[in-house]
Amino acid sequence: MQGARGKRQEARGKIQDDPASCIPHPASCTLLKLCKITKSYPDGWQLADVSFCVEHGEIVCLLGPSGCGKTTLLRVIAGLEAPDGGQMLVDGENVTRTPPHLRGFGLMFQEYALFPHKDVFGNVAFGLRMHGLDHKVVAARVSEALALVGLAGFERRDVSQLSGGERQRVALARSLAPHPRLLMLDEPLGALDRNLRERLLDELPQILHQAGATAITVTHDQEEAFAIAGRVVLMHGGRVVQTGTPREVYRRPASAWVAQFLGLTNLLDARVVENGIETEIGKLTIPSLKSQIANRKLLIRPEAAQLGDAGPNVVHGVVTERSFRGERYRLGIRHASGVELAFNIPANVDLPDCGEPITLSLDPQALTILPAEKTSRM
Repeated sequence: MQGARGKRQEARGKIQDDPASCIPHPASCTLLKLCKITKSYPDGWQLADVSFCVEHGEIVCLLGPSGCGKTTLLRVIAGLEAPDGGQMLVDGENVTRTPPHLRGFGLMFQEYALFPHKDVFGNVAFGLRMHGLDHKVVAARVSEALALVGLAGFERRDVSQLSGGERQRVALARSLAPHPRLLMLDEPLGALDRNLRERLLDELPQILHQAGATAITVTHDQEEAFAIAGRVVLMHGGRVVQTGTPREVYRRPASAWVAQFLGLTNLLDARVVENGIETEIGKLTIPSLKSQIANRKLLIRPEAAQLGDAGPNVVHGVVTERSFRGERYRLGIRHASGVELAFNIPANVDLPDCGEPITLSLDPQALTILPAEKTSRM
């Protein structure tokens, strides 16, 4: 009878040789399931009970500040680190102790790690040749992968003569060419300049979807996470503190810490009263207020403000900042109570100068009640 290892190798061989293997499974099918993964280190730092799933064809981003555990978790998923506890299932199979080379995963590092002595073809073909594939299959896979990343015809280019963005694309093509079950990208845009990064924010998810790839990316940048991923796993102190779509995480942060990390700094102490909430800047109305807990935190998102008193939740203040950002202004105001707030205002609005009074209306739909907790500096 064929052993489990033999079956895995046979299955991997079929995946590698079948050009249709990059077609995604139904979206409802779970590829990866992490169940209470833990990992401890001598200095006391640890991953603690990390659990989440990744569906076939999904792009998930591990998001969090430096030191939160996202790269460590990525290494655990790749098999480069062994967890102390918990299970990792791939298509229902327990691979917690499976060696990295038998998992069928791909990993792309921020540094790209291209071979300087090989041309583009040699770099993309490297993993395929390691699997012992026929040279015709290798050539077809390289051509397919380079076309996906917009580098068709670059096969014989010297990698040392490529731009940063082109090297990034070569590294991505090399990761995609073996048709990995799961592709992992550690800070994939971190080494690029701003203009190139902005362009690839749009192109990367398109490339991954066209390849039929299931992917986990890692970043500390919320804009990057929101642009690339269909779902975000936000980490802090070795724990998962919130999961959801980018829209869900932005509109409904799970805590004041999450809001601060996302750059949402308008956080006020709030007390639930009849028909609204009482804050330092006055009584405000908010939709669907059902909580019975009196003391909470109020998040005012930066898009909440409109100039003038025609809307609800009127707030008066003095302009402290008016910074032009292209399509918008960054507006800072100081309320009479001393509270300072920051908003994004469309650039076509005429705003008072710094030091002048201003009146704003706050959209109730852009106000969110959060659990009360002590906020901390990032």
